[in-house]
Amino acid sequence: MGDQTQPWAERTVEVPPQPGVGVPQQRDAFRRGVAPVGRSGTPRTEPFPVVEEPTGTGWPGAAAPRRPMSWHISQLRRGGEWSAAGVLFAFVCWGIWAISGGGDLVAPLLIFVLSLLVAAGLFALARLVGRVVLEQRLGRVRHSARGAHLVTAVFLTGLGVAWLQQTEWVVSAWNWITNN
Repeated sequence: MGDQTQPWAERTVEVPPQPGVGVPQQRDAFRRGVAPVGRSGTPRTEPFPVVEEPTGTGWPGAAAPRRPMSWHISQLRRGGEWSAAGVLFAFVCWGIWAISGGGDLVAPLLIFVLSLLVAAGLFALARLVGRVVLEQRLGRVRHSARGAHLVTAVFLTGLGVAWLQQTEWVVSAWNWITNN
């Protein structure tokens, strides 16, 4: 059987030629080891003719196929962790600002809700700009909403920093840390 220390892929078994068994005669001028690429011989005829029917997909000027709503929703969810992190940061900063202000929390709560509505509008605007620029002008397919989520997260992070800058004890603590 040979040397068993060789890996299995390198082991070969020699088969002696057997009388009466040979390579069968090939048709269509087949030669072993030679590919018939680029030869201009007799044209091959297909057993079944190929008939192309316009289905509407892939034809110039045809509308793109409609995708199900679940595809659109899954596309919007991709990148949502950026917006979630921005909302969480803005909420914590808003909470510090609202509690430090003392008094009634109705006005600060209204400000927070309006800020979230502005962030949602910014997200929608970023998606619209992405659709016009990427899909309609450049002809690319968007596979996620990461860009719009990132724009929204940057806005919410800046909003949270602005709330912290309006909190007196946070500003004085920041000044004390940076001056020492």
